[in-house]
Amino acid sequence: MGGRSVHAAELSNITPMSVLKMGTRGSPLALAQSGEMARALERMHPGLQVETVVVKTSGDEFGAPPPAAAKALPQGAKGLWVEEIEQALLDGAIDFAVHSAKDLPAALAAGLEIAAFPERADARDALVARPGYSWNELGPGARVGTSSLRRRLLLTAAKPGVEVVELRGNVDTRLRKLEALEFDAMILAVAGIRRLGRTDVELEPLEPGIMLPAPGQGALALEIRAGDAETASLVGLLDDAPTRSCVEFERGFLAAVGGGCGSPVGAHASLVADGLRLEGFYALEGESAGRRVSGICADPSSRDAFVADLAAQASAR
Repeated sequence: MGGRSVHAAELSNITPMSVLKMGTRGSPLALAQSGEMARALERMHPGLQVETVVVKTSGDEFGAPPPAAAKALPQGAKGLWVEEIEQALLDGAIDFAVHSAKDLPAALAAGLEIAAFPERADARDALVARPGYSWNELGPGARVGTSSLRRRLLLTAAKPGVEVVELRGNVDTRLRKLEALEFDAMILAVAGIRRLGRTDVELEPLEPGIMLPAPGQGALALEIRAGDAETASLVGLLDDAPTRSCVEFERGFLAAVGGGCGSPVGAHASLVADGLRLEGFYALEGESAGRRVSGICADPSSRDAFVADLAAQASAR
């Protein structure tokens, strides 16, 4: 697999299907997880070559906008990390794209669909702390780094008095800041650290009852052009039905509360004996605390009505 970095407008037309062009962002995590998908496809389809095409997105170039500016964007702030990749798909410059499912806007660009949600990794957040700190030992005045408003609100609800420090950059950058003692701990996604192969990092996973994950966290989404049956037949073999069911419920909740514009939204679905259990979290703009809701859907065909009801409960004040 060869890699090259280009803007969407510079991408070439698709090649014959013996070579499948895979679009991805260029961050270390994006390359690690897309590489995993490429290797899986090549194992499944002997003779297939997956070419990695790195697409630089507006989010990579300019970062996240303030919430007020994000509201004016068609797909909200999340769209800044996928817009150019989705355009490359629509233009036929790539055949499929690999996204972190939690980075996908609630609504995909018209003409696109998700061909596969591969088996999900650990969906939980985790505390990564310097020696002497653990979740139970975090008390007032402890400095905890995160750039997520969802994590900030859930953290301060669980640990009143902690000082939340704005934390940006990729995982390696964040870990270096922790080593430099710029803060006492930080909250990261378990899946991201593990996909980077950072087995040296000590994690304290936090259960959803404490830190409810973002919708789709831990899952990947393989996006294609709607109606592209040939690519769907190749990529679709990676689809995992339980993962798809759970992530679609979570994304349904995200859409129903109007998330995607910088709003703090959490959602985690799990299969249980009597159906699918969904936990949700949502805070209105400017709130210092949000509302958590949960329910069990016994009939998957009633998903839309079920998530709409939970979203209404989470939004009511």
